[in-house]
Amino acid sequence: MAEALVHRAATWGEIALAALTFLLLFFVTAPYGRHERAGFGKAIPQRAAWMLMEAPAVVVFIGIYVFGAHAWEAAPLCLLGLWQLHYLQRTLVFPFRLRDPKKTTPLVVVLAAIGFNVLNAYVNARWISHFGRYTLGDFQSFCFVSGTALFVAGFALNIHADGVLLRLRSPGVTGYKVPHGGLFEYVSSPNYLAEIIEWLGWALLTWSLSGLAFALYVIGNLVPRALTHHRWYQQKFPDYPKERKAILPFVL
Repeated sequence: MAEALVHRAATWGEIALAALTFLLLFFVTAPYGRHERAGFGKAIPQRAAWMLMEAPAVVVFIGIYVFGAHAWEAAPLCLLGLWQLHYLQRTLVFPFRLRDPKKTTPLVVVLAAIGFNVLNAYVNARWISHFGRYTLGDFQSFCFVSGTALFVAGFALNIHADGVLLRLRSPGVTGYKVPHGGLFEYVSSPNYLAEIIEWLGWALLTWSLSGLAFALYVIGNLVPRALTHHRWYQQKFPDYPKERKAILPFVL
């Protein structure tokens, strides 16, 4: 019972962090990627940064998951598989597709991301393997079927959007270009839209406050950044498509 209270407090803490992050990012642009700038201390190579930031979502998640009361049941194992599908790609595949070896990420950003991913790994791994209760019969429910469809669609769209961005640069070429194709015809940050879709799917398929907490954090983190990206594109490229929105087609 004591740990259940700790887990619930951690979950609500993540929701509070989502709200705080959402507000803060309207005043301070996170200094990585195209928005990298001096004044944030020591920085490390971008590839290493991505691997370090995302690794807790793989390693810590598994380390917490295996001690759950229901960890070796079929249904939680399927949920574990979906989670690892995303984070193994982000940790071990995506960083090696990056083409600019000179880019760096401030260490303070890396440490903040590691801290969040440890918290989020605890909140979600402990839920699906211990506090939550799932059976294979649940997989026939509307929430699971529709949530899984959203998760897989978001994952696929994310991979496609990353590919479009990466193909804009030939090996050894730096600088930015206007991306086209797929959801880029409608929004400036389809990779962020895809990630939001993916984790809303997770919240739906797990039907849990833990899953909702993560989805809210993703929204709080990525919506302000997408708006910043959109303004950056408009300022850098005078002929940037005027009909293109920031993150939500035809709306925002």
